[in-house]
Amino acid sequence: MVDPVINIKNLNVIYNQGKSNQIQPLTNVNLKVFPGEYVIIFGPSGCGKSTLLSSIAGLQVPTSGEVFIGGKEVSLTNKKEILNIHRYIVGMVFQAFYLLSSISILENICLPKIFCGESGRKRREIGMNLLQRFSISEQAHKYPNQLSGGQKQRVAIARALINDPQIILADEPVGNLDSESAENVMKIFKELNDVDRKTVIMVTHNSEYAYYADRVIYMRDGRIISEEINRDKRPKEALKEEILKEPEILSNELKILIRSFKNFSPNQIGGLLVPYKAKQLIAYLTTELTEEQLRIAESFLRDYLFENIDVYGFKRSLDMNIANGGAGWNRQRSDAFSERVEDILVQVKNIATDYQKALVPFADYLIKLFKIKLESSELKGRLINFLKMRIDNKLDCFSLKDRLDAPKSLGGLGLYKNTAEKMVKEIEIIMLIKYNGKEQKQ
Repeated sequence: MVDPVINIKNLNVIYNQGKSNQIQPLTNVNLKVFPGEYVIIFGPSGCGKSTLLSSIAGLQVPTSGEVFIGGKEVSLTNKKEILNIHRYIVGMVFQAFYLLSSISILENICLPKIFCGESGRKRREIGMNLLQRFSISEQAHKYPNQLSGGQKQRVAIARALINDPQIILADEPVGNLDSESAENVMKIFKELNDVDRKTVIMVTHNSEYAYYADRVIYMRDGRIISEEINRDKRPKEALKEEILKEPEILSNELKILIRSFKNFSPNQIGGLLVPYKAKQLIAYLTTELTEEQLRIAESFLRDYLFENIDVYGFKRSLDMNIANGGAGWNRQRSDAFSERVEDILVQVKNIATDYQKALVPFADYLIKLFKIKLESSELKGRLINFLKMRIDNKLDCFSLKDRLDAPKSLGGLGLYKNTAEKMVKEIEIIMLIKYNGKEQKQ
């Protein structure tokens, strides 16, 4: 059996442990990466993905757990062994490039070779070959401030490759680049994986690049919450091991909802699903209410979703005061809340019944709710297409938001970020209420 080139076991990282400002960017992370894989670690800012990459590189010491590279536990290696890992096994590429401004491009690329005792002539020859490969040999004797962002990143990649490492770690490598330069850099990483057989592990918050990877690891709140496989390069023995450890294969619908809602997991399927829906719907639609008012209202909402009471009984229960067994809301608030719940349930019912017919009314509902002005039928058509892709589970909440606030010239709707976020929350709560748990397995 082929052993994993990277093996992470029960990894926890805690900052300021035991203090009032303690935070935990990584919680019980387990991950295996095999030789020749291209793995993208994806998630929103602050989810722990960069901390995970730093832990793999040996730059972040685990609070507990183990990180193995090539069978060696990184935290137990001495300084010399860590240096050898960084020189010969792992090459790193960063969003900020980290080129030295006082030396030429060729000298930047060759810098790692100096510490390996390579002769000047030999290292310059290897450096020029890399520059030629990435079509920037004419920049060899310029300085970093004379290059564009895309050129700087190609230089940084060449520097990471100068000692021919087997693993490339890339932390948001296209985060500072325009779309064309970003695409060029992504193609380089793909070539390094396909042609050079390098193992590539990349961190990104941009879902548009997920298709480059063999596997996409989704993170949220310091945990790995799901995985998507485009091409499986893992050995058959490893796959059998994974199946034994994780017998349930989650449907795309459930995997996407898990990315959208904190603490949502397969454990909610069955009798706990409606209570979870009620809790999320209450949290989404209510503000300025006491904890007791919310707790009681949540129990009535569960009864309503279970169809134990009708909409009239639901309204009356919300409006009735707490002493008489109600939730203690006023009439205006209970009416407004009930109407919002009804609006959401209408969309849920329409989508569940015949979503093809529901797409246009669903788009109209969102346009009216968020007071969106779409100047042309083409833009409305884009919105309808995005909704279809989300209902078909071809987009998750992050990808959907990217499309809603992307510029119109790049195929998006050009919405304000705040409006896009609110719309995505509405769509996701509707998708959660629609989900029935019956199609859990693929």
